[in-house]
Amino acid sequence: MTGAKKKGKIVRITLERSGIGYSIRQKRTLRALGLKRINQTVEHVDGPVVRGMIAKVSHLVKVEE
Repeated sequence: MTGAKKKGKIVRITLERSGIGYSIRQKRTLRALGLKRINQTVEHVDGPVVRGMIAKVSHLVKVEE
């Protein structure tokens, strides 16, 4: 959880669907977010980069503010 010690809003991202059958770019985005298994949850500091990654795989993940 790099950068999570900085001040800012934390976003919890949970992988709900598998990346199997989707493009390699979407699979790599999931890995870049730190998601490897279904129902795995990771926390990131909210920002434009993380929001862009979430937008690309929004059909596979659940986001909690």
